[in-house]
Amino acid sequence: MSDGALSQDEIDALLAGVDSAGIGGGTLGSPGPAPAAAMASMGGGPEEERRAFQEFLSANTGAGSSNLSMMTGAPVNLRDPQVSFTNRDNLLDQLPDTVTVIKADYSSGFPGEHLFIMPEDTARSIASLMNKEDNIEMDEMAMSVIGEVVSQLVGTQITDLTKRTNNKSIVAVPPEAVNIKKAAAALPAGDFLSAMYPLDLGDGKPNQIWEIYGGSVASDIARALTGGASAAMPSMGGMDMGGAMQGMGMQGMNMPGMGMQGMGMQGMGMQGMGMQGMGMPGMGMQGMGMPGMGAPTNVQTVQFPNLMPRPMPHEAGNIGLIMDVFMEMTVELGRTRKLIKEILSMGEGTIIELDKLAGEPVDILVNHKLIAKGEVVVIDENFGVRVTEIVSPMERMNELG
Repeated sequence: MSDGALSQDEIDALLAGVDSAGIGGGTLGSPGPAPAAAMASMGGGPEEERRAFQEFLSANTGAGSSNLSMMTGAPVNLRDPQVSFTNRDNLLDQLPDTVTVIKADYSSGFPGEHLFIMPEDTARSIASLMNKEDNIEMDEMAMSVIGEVVSQLVGTQITDLTKRTNNKSIVAVPPEAVNIKKAAAALPAGDFLSAMYPLDLGDGKPNQIWEIYGGSVASDIARALTGGASAAMPSMGGMDMGGAMQGMGMQGMNMPGMGMQGMGMQGMGMQGMGMQGMGMPGMGMQGMGMPGMGAPTNVQTVQFPNLMPRPMPHEAGNIGLIMDVFMEMTVELGRTRKLIKEILSMGEGTIIELDKLAGEPVDILVNHKLIAKGEVVVIDENFGVRVTEIVSPMERMNELG
């Protein structure tokens, strides 16, 4: 480059919007950062990712507190988390011997590892509040209750994350809770993001909940929250190449034979590129109109309203006034329709065929509204129902409304 001219490879790299190692590790005509440093600046670092998560997670603690208070019938305060990047050994040092682990991986949108961890005593206290039962056993029913708590927290976060990133494909798997020794916890490999929430259950005891994001999913979400994804990959369409070339010190550069005077490249956003007289041998583009590349079309993403309304704080407070009201809970084995004459002809020994197959889950209804499904079990000498599926919170609220 001693003669001030660019090679064809360097010109192709510039027009393709790609950094070339042969261009000197910076912008043409002026010193600049090396490509690795520039990419680190565009993509941010661990501290920027940590701050992005701190702001995002803290913004959702109020809604989380309201949901937990509504579910437990007690004043619950989920405080702002302490967010940091850590690893398995450091996290295990903070945990008691026995913990409740709730897997809630993201399956789409930002696919990756996502889980919650809480001490067994904290999980027991939450389950006791929700079931109105002291010294509750940490059995399958209690694990189902803890899974529902996490489902509410994750649902609130996904709603806000969708709004912030405009990523409408975010889905998490149904949370599954298990009580295990901390050494058996399946934590992400390498460094991962940890958010420790102080939790006040009104019992005067210190409680915590840890939320864990795998390293890759944490980086993906942080980039989306900070706009790093769009900053790192600028679109060629509509890009002001004139301004870009000016920043690269290409005004008046001598490119013999380029012959691009009058080149009609407005459709490529190259107005004011200032390439007259630059000369690119053999291109023969003088006066070239380039048909079909007219003025750029203004394309914008349609912004749809949020279809998942969240309860306002006053709504949570109002529903707390009726937490002690009894409601009728019914387990429905199945249904059928009969003519009046068939009903009148029934007697002892008559067999009634229902609309459900053997082995299918039974419906659990509150005031005749479906809220869950389960399987029939025998407890001592009494029938019972083990809950196997919870109807989504939004569907349940619609059913109960």
